[in-house]
Amino acid sequence: MAATNREKIRRLAAALMTGVSICVFGLVGAAPLHAQNLLQPAADSDAKMLLRANELVYNQDTKRVTANGAVQIYYNRYRMVAQRVEYDQQTGRVMATGNIEFIEPGGNRVYADQLDVTDDFAQGFVNSLRVETTDNTRMAAESAEQQSKDVMVLNNTVYTACLPCTQTPGKAPIWQVKAQRVIRNGATHTIRLENAEFELFGMSLGRLPFPVEVPDETVERKSGLLFPRFSASDNLGFGVSVPYYHVFSPTMDATITPTLYTSQGLLVEGEVRNRFENGDHTLRFAAINQRQPDTFDPHTSDSEADTRLMVASKADFDINSRWRFGWNVMAETDNNFARTYKLTDVDQDVFTNDIYLTGLGTRNYFDLHAYYFNVQDDATLQTLEQQQAIVYPSLDYTYYAPDPVAGGELSITTNFTNLTRREEDFYFEGSSPNARFPGLEGDYSRFTAEAEWKRTFTTPGGLLLTPILAARGDGLSHSLSALPAAYGGDLEPDGTDGRYMLTAGLEARYPILISGAGGSHIIEPIAQIYARPDEQMAGGLPNEDAQSFVFDATTLFERDKFSGFDRVEGGTRANVGVRYTGSLDNGIGLRGIFGQSYQLAGQNSFASEDLVQAGANSGLETKRSDYVGMAAIDLPQGFNFGISARFDEKNFDLRRTDASFGYTTPRVSGKLIYTQVDSQPEYGNAQPTEVLKNTTTLRLNENWQLAGSASWDFTDSSIIRRGVGISYADECTVFTLAYTDKPSDSDANDWTISARLSFRTLGDINIGSTKDYDQSFQQ
Repeated sequence: MAATNREKIRRLAAALMTGVSICVFGLVGAAPLHAQNLLQPAADSDAKMLLRANELVYNQDTKRVTANGAVQIYYNRYRMVAQRVEYDQQTGRVMATGNIEFIEPGGNRVYADQLDVTDDFAQGFVNSLRVETTDNTRMAAESAEQQSKDVMVLNNTVYTACLPCTQTPGKAPIWQVKAQRVIRNGATHTIRLENAEFELFGMSLGRLPFPVEVPDETVERKSGLLFPRFSASDNLGFGVSVPYYHVFSPTMDATITPTLYTSQGLLVEGEVRNRFENGDHTLRFAAINQRQPDTFDPHTSDSEADTRLMVASKADFDINSRWRFGWNVMAETDNNFARTYKLTDVDQDVFTNDIYLTGLGTRNYFDLHAYYFNVQDDATLQTLEQQQAIVYPSLDYTYYAPDPVAGGELSITTNFTNLTRREEDFYFEGSSPNARFPGLEGDYSRFTAEAEWKRTFTTPGGLLLTPILAARGDGLSHSLSALPAAYGGDLEPDGTDGRYMLTAGLEARYPILISGAGGSHIIEPIAQIYARPDEQMAGGLPNEDAQSFVFDATTLFERDKFSGFDRVEGGTRANVGVRYTGSLDNGIGLRGIFGQSYQLAGQNSFASEDLVQAGANSGLETKRSDYVGMAAIDLPQGFNFGISARFDEKNFDLRRTDASFGYTTPRVSGKLIYTQVDSQPEYGNAQPTEVLKNTTTLRLNENWQLAGSASWDFTDSSIIRRGVGISYADECTVFTLAYTDKPSDSDANDWTISARLSFRTLGDINIGSTKDYDQSFQQ
């Protein structure tokens, strides 16, 4: 008898839990454009069941199992409470009444006043339903009816992803979706909303006169229209975009986005995505026939183009766990199409076409790239683009010996670069008589291989000694067109050349720890000496990858201070300085470096002219370099300050300053960045540089904040960029509005407006690009 009753109760629990689960599954799945993966409990014969009630009755005559008073059921990781639960074996109905609360294993909850379903779950209804999910979405319905195994109907339904107001729980949420009827069809996997309306701040924004049908939670992707987007800019006008999403197969889909601009007409963008077993590919394209090109500045690529086209392809594939292959390429009919219309992922000032193959091992790294640089500007001719190198390819390979060699670390670095340039790139800066040649027309190839060994010894007194040995060899070939008459350097004739560099060095560091009541400090004097022969053919070879050169505290202790392989530091040099790190008990952090470099013997590579005067005015061109230093402080209150400076080695005049001040408080956060560089006429900067950049965010309250940014050029007394924005964010809604102004000769749109209104779980409404807001105002 006891065993039979237990089986009856088990059937009661299984029927009740599964019935309620279907209701939860259907209700939450019926949320507009919102999918949950709530699984009904599996029919597990080993599932444990616990039932508690003030009274449990089994009536043999009527074949009914009844639990009365504070009923609690635990079954198959599901929990339920109710005032009364009854199972009628003859009719096959399960009924629960009184403050029903159901909790599924994932934490989602459903509340109801009454539940009545058949034990085969084909029919049933629930009254006064309310569903709360773990991601804070909520749904309520007056009633729900399971008409068949496939069809469920919910009456007078309300859905929102906003939390109720704690002060006034009865107040309408910020937004909610209402529908007179919601029909969930399991056979067609659709959810139909009848007489649906959207309410914002308790006010209806309108009722849809036609039913809306969306895919249910079992459908991952479904073809259809997406949320419209809007934009506004001075030369394009107001734009409205209506994207259409189409699913071709489980591994292929596409988005077609027509955008109608009031000034320029119809722009059509497309994006086709394919996913493969070992990677993915995306094809993008765009086209427009400009209605009013004369609204752009005259004599620009934007004003002289009527029909404008763009096509781009991006792919990434995993060959195996270590090797990866892919590309990212773009082509357009003129210089500036993608940037002017802010086409997705291809609107950079310089788009880098790249084909690559990379391999990563435990102790080695292989990196192969081919580059083509697409310069996007408003020039009618592609002069700047033709002056860029076409690289095919650039290969880097680095290897670290797995075991110590003579007790030290052995590494090997190789680089192969092969490039061509279609037009020479040279210019005079201001009134400077020195021309710079960043690139020469013709072909150039170089192969570099370098081995380095180093080992650190610690003396009994705490002195750290690190001997360093390095050997490098280069093979070069160049075939260049005739040089301009302005060139007066010593470039080697066309042909092949070879060079080498041997280095023997020693680094000595003596860290001193000072601990006291207020904190701890580490003072570390550092001295380095590197003995090398002179740089061979210094300045007599093309310089393609070592043109950018800054001497500061971060490069003081570098063995080779050039930024690339085309130049190599030669001669005997010593680097001397001191490094400091402090940590105070009150949370303040301190750090700093100060030092100087000395050319002891041989030719100073930084005083040797090359095509771009890479070492000129750098502070290293003299036997005693300029002094370099940096200092930084971090305060626990949210403030930090850092400064890096270079001082003249003779009179200690300030030659370069890079300073930043960051602040993060409960109300205000932001950053100030100041850069000052003296004129460097030989390097190419005839005028001094002095720029200040600022971004600030003011939090008005828990939800609202203001943001502003600006960049000033003190040398030209002009504003480079400015912007202002306002944003609102809570648990269910995000709103941003921003205005940016970029006075620039090469930007077709002097000002832009961007806005975003996002409803969590529903979608976004965008005006312009949210990237403008992020780049302008986020730290």
